[in-house]
Amino acid sequence: MRLCFASNNAHKLAEIRPLLPAGLELLSLEAIGCHEELPETRDTLEGNALQKAEYVWEHYGVACFADDTGLEVEALHGAPGVYSARYAGPQRLAADNVQKLLQELHGQGNRAARFRTVVALVGLTPEPQLFAGEVRGLITEEPKGNGGFGYDPVFQPTEGNGQTFAEMELAAKNHISHRGRAVAQLVSYLQTEWSAA
Repeated sequence: MRLCFASNNAHKLAEIRPLLPAGLELLSLEAIGCHEELPETRDTLEGNALQKAEYVWEHYGVACFADDTGLEVEALHGAPGVYSARYAGPQRLAADNVQKLLQELHGQGNRAARFRTVVALVGLTPEPQLFAGEVRGLITEEPKGNGGFGYDPVFQPTEGNGQTFAEMELAAKNHISHRGRAVAQLVSYLQTEWSAA
């Protein structure tokens, strides 16, 4: 089975590829010849994931899944949320996003947060399928670790061993991460519904 992941983010592709079932060929946007920026104009994670997956299916005819992820910080009333990737501006610079987040939380005692991912699968069934995952944790006072991407250096999951996502080995992160949990549901669905296809 060929399935496109609607992303050219090498970090995301590297995280997801080892989680998928054997025999499934994972294609990037580049591999299917999609070089334009995908639309991402909805105001929910679910809406954005669906919009991206549907665009690929409609324009390229390749079954596709797309994700959208948001960091929701309690003291910021759920911000940056759906705007996480462009929190500090449309350039989507991770370091600037992290810096703005830490500035917003300066002196704040409540640093509780959660990461949420929604994956939308389009093109295999008449109706889209949605899968969601979340992980709770807190925002550290300063970045720690050199791994991961995005907000990983300042997100310390509750279920971990005191490390930020950026300090964890990829396998350990995948085991508890929001994206790992959403993709695990996707994989389970693919194995159950399509293994005999």
